Amino acid sequence: FHEASKLPKIEQNVIGRWLLDEIKADKEWDKLFAESEDVLEHLAQEALMEHEKGKTKNLDINKL
Repeated sequence: FHEASKLPKIEQNVIGRWLLDEIKADKEWDKLFAESEDVLEHLAQEALMEHEKGKTKNLDINKL
C-alpha cells in the first residue's frame, strides 16, 4: 500500500478496483465450495467404493 500510494491516482484506483474484485471473487469461491461440500463428500465416497471394488487403476504420473 505504501508503494501504491506513490502512484498517480488513476493507477491507485486501478489497483484498488483489482484488489476489491479479487476479494469478491475469493468470497464467491468460498461460498461455492461451502455449498458443494455435500456433493464433494458424495463423490469422494463413490470414488472410494469404486476403488475398494477394484474398479480403479493406479496413475503413473511419470507417464503423463
